[in-house]
Amino acid sequence: QVRLVESGGGSVQAGDSLRLSCVVTTRTFDDNSLGWFRQFPGKDREFVAAIGGGTYKDTSLYADFAEGRFTVSRDNGVMPVYLQMNSLKPEDTAVYSCAIGPWRRPTTADNEYIYWGQGTQVTVSS
Repeated sequence: QVRLVESGGGSVQAGDSLRLSCVVTTRTFDDNSLGWFRQFPGKDREFVAAIGGGTYKDTSLYADFAEGRFTVSRDNGVMPVYLQMNSLKPEDTAVYSCAIGPWRRPTTADNEYIYWGQGTQVTVSS
């Protein structure tokens, strides 16, 4: 059974950093891309960042709000996948989820992702 488990969320103050991690319980999708999304209460999911797999392992995508502050990476080139978040702002407060992409190349489209984790809460106070 495919499961994605996020961790590393918590409550921090503006300007602080957090590192989220995502672990997948099967090696079947080791070569697939993995994306990070966030969701505000009552809102649709919003793309944050994604990293490719296989021949796309060095390819990453970032949302405008994340570029320059957030970094997505893989441990040992495969797993876990991390989302390093620096200079956090109150508007970053959301539930952050990881998801397995449809193939090696990363994508920003949430409707293309095939498996999703339950998410981890990030709260940033002023």
